Amino acid sequence: EWKKIRGGETSYVFFDNKMQGDFVTRAEILSRTSLVIKNTTRMDTATYRCEVAAPDDANIVDEINIQLTVQVKPVTPRCRVPKAVPVGKTATLHCHENEGYPESTYSWYRNSEPLPTDSKSNPKFHNSSFILNPGTGTLVFAAVHKSDTGRYYCIATNDAGSAKCEEQEMEIYNLNIGGIVGGVLVVAVVLVLITLGICCAYRRGYFVNTKQAGKR
Repeated sequence: EWKKIRGGETSYVFFDNKMQGDFVTRAEILSRTSLVIKNTTRMDTATYRCEVAAPDDANIVDEINIQLTVQVKPVTPRCRVPKAVPVGKTATLHCHENEGYPESTYSWYRNSEPLPTDSKSNPKFHNSSFILNPGTGTLVFAAVHKSDTGRYYCIATNDAGSAKCEEQEMEIYNLNIGGIVGGVLVVAVVLVLITLGICCAYRRGYFVNTKQAGKR
């Protein structure tokens, strides 16, 4: 007999000389004792127990437990990269997939160059201020610099393989404070001039009600 033990539950795989459950269409016994499972899925990860009993005897003569772990290659991860970030601001890039088994670890690339887990650990990235979490796939910039502009992509990896998301551009731009302040001042001056013009027009009688003018 073959049994499957998963999550504290035990079910038959091969019993009474025939396959059981969903193993009927995708498993077989070879050489009278070997269990072959076809088209394995993550749900097949479990402990499989082979129990040997003498004919017409309910007592188990021998048994063996085999741990089966079905590995699943990661699917294409979902990546989110900000399109444009002003210099000095925080930026977070996200990468994740949930189909691979064992769980994936993540690495980020900029312009096809791998990024370290901490920018401070590599002199080449001394102008950057990022930290990469390989377990969650997040790449966080404490304060972006112009040199952080580039095309970013992420790779998810586990023992079964790897998968890559498409490259996405992140642009770092200078925030022109002087220009913004100047623009606000111009708008303020225009509003003041419009207000003064309306006041002058009222005083000179340009907005006199036509009905009242007729009664007079």
